[in-house]
Amino acid sequence: MPERTTERVRTLITDQPVDPALTLAGLRRGSGDPVHRCTPDGAVWRGTRTPDGPASVRIAADPGRAAVEARAWGPGATWVLDRLPALVGAEDDPSGFEPGLPLVATLAKRFAGWRVCRTGRVFEALMPAVLEQKVTSKEAWRSWRELVWRFGEPAPGPGPAPVTLRVPPDAATLAALPSWEWHRAGVGPDRMRTLVRCALLAETLERTLDLPPAEVERTFRTIPGVGPWTVAEVLQRAHGCPDAVSVGDFHLAKAVGWALAGRPYDDETMLTVLARWPGHRYRVTRLIELAGIMPPRRGPRFAPRDYRSL
Repeated sequence: MPERTTERVRTLITDQPVDPALTLAGLRRGSGDPVHRCTPDGAVWRGTRTPDGPASVRIAADPGRAAVEARAWGPGATWVLDRLPALVGAEDDPSGFEPGLPLVATLAKRFAGWRVCRTGRVFEALMPAVLEQKVTSKEAWRSWRELVWRFGEPAPGPGPAPVTLRVPPDAATLAALPSWEWHRAGVGPDRMRTLVRCALLAETLERTLDLPPAEVERTFRTIPGVGPWTVAEVLQRAHGCPDAVSVGDFHLAKAVGWALAGRPYDDETMLTVLARWPGHRYRVTRLIELAGIMPPRRGPRFAPRDYRSL
């Protein structure tokens, strides 16, 4: 059978409850994300580009056995399955995390199956994070879909029929794109330049996976256009860091303040309050995000800019 369609299977027995759909939801870039599909049976399908080549993987929980089952296809299938525990958060260590506040304790219990995942794919986390800089999620996700559909490739294997699963474009492809292709995808000049710089350094950035978070941040911050928010988004997803806080996020500080104090915080206040959970600050902010706690909306919504019309 060709490498492209050979199915490989791994079943992971977990000591603690693990909900892969909930855990991996943070990787999804909108409901139309071509590399992340959820099916009615509760399974998650992902297309990825590994060091061994492209792969697709279907991940589903088996609550009756306290297990997670994964099926993978493509040249990178073995690579993905070898790292399944990290991907679904089974290697996440919440020891030392004390909820402290009644709300946080309630959320930790409510979302007991959520874990901090670690994809091990730095550029795949970095690319959408840069696209989301200083624009609405709707704008960024549109650009993500455009780039994946036009410059990625079909994921190997059967896919979550009837929808199509894709693998993101590689760094070399993005680095070589002419400016008009970025414009066509709705990516402004600043984000385009940042992404090209990151793509040219992709191999170096992939080697940050085993570095301490502070050193990862120092490495990334040498790239013009990459700030603390972008670094935190990558640390959370690719590196599996439970302490990385997305400082500078348009909504996060307000949501954390509303949840914990009934009033919006600014970033400085948020960090001061989160200091009571050292090593687990992202764990707390993500639980609040999962609960959908936000202050009431007031005033008109931000009008997205369509760079393709300029």
